[in-house]
Amino acid sequence: MFRYKIVLSLLKFQNVLEQLQPQSQQKTYLLAVSGGVDSMVLADLFQVSGLKFQIAHINYHLRNDDSNLDQKLVSDFCERYKIPFHLYEVSAKDKKPENSIQNWARELRYQFFRKIQKEQNLEYLVTAHHLNDQLETFIINLSKASGIKGLSGIPANENKIIRPLLNFSKDEIYEFAEENKVEFREDKSNQKTDYLRNKVRHNVVPELEKINENFLQNFSKSMEILNQTKDVLNDLINEKITGFKTNVETGQTIIDKDKFSKESDLIRFEILKRFGFSDEKEMQKIFTAQTGSLFFNSEFQLVINRNELIFEKKLEVRNENLEEILLEIIDKEILIPENIKSEIQEFGNCFWKIDKQKVQLPLKLRKKREGDVFFPIGMIGKKKISKFFKDEKLSILAKQKIWLLCDANEQIIGVLPFRQDGRFNSDDSKSFEVKI
Repeated sequence: MFRYKIVLSLLKFQNVLEQLQPQSQQKTYLLAVSGGVDSMVLADLFQVSGLKFQIAHINYHLRNDDSNLDQKLVSDFCERYKIPFHLYEVSAKDKKPENSIQNWARELRYQFFRKIQKEQNLEYLVTAHHLNDQLETFIINLSKASGIKGLSGIPANENKIIRPLLNFSKDEIYEFAEENKVEFREDKSNQKTDYLRNKVRHNVVPELEKINENFLQNFSKSMEILNQTKDVLNDLINEKITGFKTNVETGQTIIDKDKFSKESDLIRFEILKRFGFSDEKEMQKIFTAQTGSLFFNSEFQLVINRNELIFEKKLEVRNENLEEILLEIIDKEILIPENIKSEIQEFGNCFWKIDKQKVQLPLKLRKKREGDVFFPIGMIGKKKISKFFKDEKLSILAKQKIWLLCDANEQIIGVLPFRQDGRFNSDDSKSFEVKI
């Protein structure tokens, strides 16, 4: 009935795919197909299984005629089986770097795949990574002192990328191709040892297999155990993070520094990784940082505030990047922009009356500057804004959110929403009003 002689292997593939993607027959996938044996077997398995899919191929034009022959093989396969074919041909505009060609090629590849997925409304990308790729990745990551995530290898299903051949060895894939006359092309550059992965493939793995002929099978079992261990650790970290204090309104996660210091290095590292801090040296600095220290990454900022670690998601455009904001006055109400209101309301509310005769219009909001002083209502004399912040025990993150209400002469009318300057206070019913 089946064209495949190795029926069990076909069924094994189908079972793996169904585990990764329940109701797989109802979905349409994008397959990344280079023309090599791995991806051509993947395409053949999908076609024989009657699955709905489209194919994406990228021609880097790095191997002269070989690159074009790869493209022709893939396009012929698509034409034969009436499969939608998407091609990207790399050109001079793609600016090939002198080094890190593999990283450049990978980035181009995935940009193209994401573009096709979006245009064709294809939720899942399927790649032909296999067990030997998994082993090579493990060895490379081991050489870099990776943590459990790196050592647990390439995930079979993560971020809408599916890898159904991950438990198949390269030999099994070649056997598929030979037994079922699957056409493919060999990339001669894979025989070179210029790149780290190729060095591992040709120089390291064969030596390991000499030591133990069942090395690859044993490695596969070890990966299962490592992944189970990773899952247990993830559950533990999730439980720890759930126990931290959070502020839904501000998006802050607050960790007690003393409790955090009592955790093992492994737990602390894994927690920090969840907040985007993965550099080991930076992590060590965080562990020993003093109050007021500030750390950033692409997603979060972390402030060390006395006995707390305060994590907060970075906003794409933060209000403090604005130099100043001129304010409108309608009737007698000074209009504070809603986005600023919502940001400072976490510190409290205020209702101020401001003497019209003592301020110069226009009024504005701005951030604290070096040397700023004001005369807090209810106090005698002036106080530096920096000292006021300190007395209010404001964290660095809180200070970043505070706005000063000033007039055109740079007189500070108040620190919103904490304290008005007493010099401008008024009981006159016709005075300007600020409401937070």
